[in-house]
Amino acid sequence: MTHIPVEVFFQDYSRSISEAGGVPVLISKETDIGEVMSHLDGVMLPGGADIDPALYGAVPEADLMTPESDRDAQEIELLDAAATLGVPVLGICRGLQMINVWRGGTLNQDVPAHACWDESPHLLKHEVFFESGSLLQEVYEHPVSVNSLHHQTVDRIGHGLTATARSPEGVVEGLECEDAPVVAVQWHPELLPDGDPIFDWFVHWIRPRRC
Repeated sequence: MTHIPVEVFFQDYSRSISEAGGVPVLISKETDIGEVMSHLDGVMLPGGADIDPALYGAVPEADLMTPESDRDAQEIELLDAAATLGVPVLGICRGLQMINVWRGGTLNQDVPAHACWDESPHLLKHEVFFESGSLLQEVYEHPVSVNSLHHQTVDRIGHGLTATARSPEGVVEGLECEDAPVVAVQWHPELLPDGDPIFDWFVHWIRPRRC
């Protein structure tokens, strides 16, 4: 049987950016990152498969999803290029984990209580609390209830990153970068039943780059 490569994108991400007034641009594996980055106002890293533990100096400790080494490498290249050019980045779920690994952090490889894959992705599972004065606190103002569709969490926080949102038991639910315009959340805002202000905020945040 002939092997035909396929790239799949979840529409909820592009829909959320579009509804916030942005123009979503999907980056394929064949995209020249150096070429495309100068044309982008911002970058969003979405959810997906587990990151290869070798990237943070670990061996597989659980029944992980099949590694996607090409995607891992491309997202690190994206983050490097965005940091060099000062392009804002929003990470979601795996995106948050990749940002942490990119900055030298590590992950807890299996936290089943947070997976909730057998339930509706719209179901609100726990609250998230924000650090006073943080960008995420500016976005949300008050604690919010979120969904939970991840089985990995931040372990050691990467250099230059600060945890600015946590679950009641202390799991890192939000990261911000001290020396680059990078913000990330662990939940899936694109799937929340009543929407999430992070997309409006992100599009507004990146808009001055067009001037």
